[in-house]
Amino acid sequence: MLLLATTTGYQTRMFGEAAARLGVELVYATDRCDQIDDPWGDGALAVRYYEEWRSADTVLKALESRPVDGILAVGDRPTVMAAYLSRLLGLPGHPPDAARAARDKRLGRERLKAAGLLVPAFISVPASVDPARLLERVELPVVIKPTVLSGSRGVIRADDPASFVTAFGRVQRLLAAPDVQELRDPEADLIQIEHYIPGREFALEAVLEHGGFRTLAIFDKPDPLEGPFFEETLYVTPSRASATVQRAIEVAAAAAAAALGLHHGPIHAECRVNARGVYVLEVAARPIGGLCANMLRFTGSGGAAISFEELLVRHATGEPIAGWDREAEASAVMMIPIPRGGVYRRVDGVDEAKAIAGVDDVLITAKPDQHLVPLPEGASYLGFIFARAATAATAEQAVRSAHACLRFTIDPLLALWGNVPGR
Repeated sequence: MLLLATTTGYQTRMFGEAAARLGVELVYATDRCDQIDDPWGDGALAVRYYEEWRSADTVLKALESRPVDGILAVGDRPTVMAAYLSRLLGLPGHPPDAARAARDKRLGRERLKAAGLLVPAFISVPASVDPARLLERVELPVVIKPTVLSGSRGVIRADDPASFVTAFGRVQRLLAAPDVQELRDPEADLIQIEHYIPGREFALEAVLEHGGFRTLAIFDKPDPLEGPFFEETLYVTPSRASATVQRAIEVAAAAAAAALGLHHGPIHAECRVNARGVYVLEVAARPIGGLCANMLRFTGSGGAAISFEELLVRHATGEPIAGWDREAEASAVMMIPIPRGGVYRRVDGVDEAKAIAGVDDVLITAKPDQHLVPLPEGASYLGFIFARAATAATAEQAVRSAHACLRFTIDPLLALWGNVPGR
């Protein structure tokens, strides 16, 4: 039996499908509600991730005497709880303190710095501080970010004193938002300020096998991520960077994972590369999030391709995965950005986009009448475009061409006033 510690997200059902194909019983520990319920099938669990030890204890009591063969964490919030469960059940996994450091930007930076790795100059300050009083302590340009949120949410570049004060205020307001306060994270009242690192950005997907580091894929991020916001739009693999650069990325990511203390399970790393070397921005103790994982497929000696989720289910249940490698075809995904805030009404051109050569699928995840919030305050996309081709350049062009076909209707919020009686 495999325990999947997860938030409610796109990947949950994909892991369920992968487990079913392999004949693996899957039990969920989710954050859907405060009680044990059955949201996905017999035996599914539901707990809140307020306190990792308390949540772990709730799951263990609900499992009673049912044997667990492996644990997987999907999403940032469950990683620490999953680490506690691994330890309590005597299963291989990431240590709890390592999972916590990987999730916390302040702790993560401190560990990477202590290990002698390249890190930007940084300070962490209470969210309540007056930003004007911090100007003498920082060297502009800087990046201002919450210490606990993910997906570039709340990450803002500031190049001068005025933009610094404005950006800091936006992050202050974001941390005070109800959905962030609901996390009850003790680090949610801190803001981190880091010197801006120029360079090309990459991502790396890997698994740790009892401390051994195995790269699964390196992704190019071909769109420049220079700010003021850092919305990720394109992932393309295999990387077109030189073999020397790719090897440097692998070495740096492995060193960062070791510095954090990560030991067994999937990891997702983000880094920037410039003339000084590789700066590891983060190493998350979980796989790549959301539907982006659809771009990864793996083939073995039999030639049949399996999904990324199936590979991770095999790994988590103790099956060797050394014979599985990423497929030969290049692949790309576009996380369709929200161009402006407002109310989503519809999208046109989806069939036209799907007809572009190389495009696998166009998935619109936004719902009609949904209130859209772009970065840096927002935490979602309009949808995803996937492509496969013989080369990375062709796959990238396919998703760009498909995106150009899409026409989104987003009404400004002010338009709603016309529907309010008396106005």
